[in-house]
Amino acid sequence: MAWQKAKEVTRIVLRISGTSWKPQFAAVFSQLQRSSLSVQMNIAEGYAYSKSASFRNHLRIAYASAIETDDLLDLMSEYDHFDRSDLTEAVNTCRESQKLLLD
Repeated sequence: MAWQKAKEVTRIVLRISGTSWKPQFAAVFSQLQRSSLSVQMNIAEGYAYSKSASFRNHLRIAYASAIETDDLLDLMSEYDHFDRSDLTEAVNTCRESQKLLLD
């Protein structure tokens, strides 16, 4: 379930990037895309290790990337340039993923 939520965040981030990209936000978009994708990919890679220490390590990395994604989305919410409903959806889904990663 955490992987599905992380994948949904990545989809929303890519949608926001496609509709709202501007040069002054290039670094934010780049980092946001990498951090959101990192959540999804670390969960997937960790799953391949089953219940080993490496699995838990990948989940910790995924959680840290989810926190980074959340913080970047929060930064974006301070600007009127971005669609509020997209940002709210991304933040809420990201936080759901974070909670699932902690369980």
